[in-house]
Amino acid sequence: MEIIITPSSVEASEHAARIAAALIRAKPRAVLGLPTGSTPLGFYDQLAAMHARGEINLSEVATFNVDEYVGLGPEHPRSYARYMREHFFSRVNIANWRIHIPNGLAPDIPAHCEAYEAAIREAGGIDLQVLGVGSNGHIGFNEPGSSLGSRTRLKTLTEQTIRDNAHFFESPEQAPRHVITMGVGTILDARRCVVMAFGKEKAAAVAAMAEGPVTASAPASALQLHPWCSLMVDEAAAAKLKRADYYRWVYANKPEWQRP
Repeated sequence: MEIIITPSSVEASEHAARIAAALIRAKPRAVLGLPTGSTPLGFYDQLAAMHARGEINLSEVATFNVDEYVGLGPEHPRSYARYMREHFFSRVNIANWRIHIPNGLAPDIPAHCEAYEAAIREAGGIDLQVLGVGSNGHIGFNEPGSSLGSRTRLKTLTEQTIRDNAHFFESPEQAPRHVITMGVGTILDARRCVVMAFGKEKAAAVAAMAEGPVTASAPASALQLHPWCSLMVDEAAAAKLKRADYYRWVYANKPEWQRP
């Protein structure tokens, strides 16, 4: 796992966007796995700005979102479908039919999850999976205890995750308890993963992900097994990394041809 420590979330988001942009230029029909939440907002801003300047063309890109709340339709103001339209899709030129987001209103959730996995395969697999990491070590909504070989499925959220998400809703009681999420195994199938984590509240999860044992108790730790995963953190999120100085030294001495 490549660990990149930046002064702030701005530089980390810029770096992640450069990786995505380089992929899109090299492979116009790239398949992106996309997250939601507060962490990737800067990443989406950077890609949208590149598109506005004519630096990238996303017209042939396909996207698969990591998750969606069960019970929320695409027009619900707190649905991830609505989030993606407002923060990214309305600002770039990805064709609507190339956008894939789990359906929180699917009448048959297991069948819908199987179809989502099939759609990823039919698209040729995910080239770049962008992720955040939860304060309890979840990726997507694969909560602690999730199988490291899991596929897209229904998950019940932990009380901590519900509390973390409650500020997006009018009251904690309105925060959904269930989601459809890509599985850890689905995520690990991506050809490359980029993970971003910002703020001191993510420091323990980052340390467990990067330096702890590979365990279902910290699902993000499964990314240690991925052949091409980059973790981008700001100084606050890096605070509990034991080998932080080494990671800084490695990145400072990285060959130019390896930089996006």
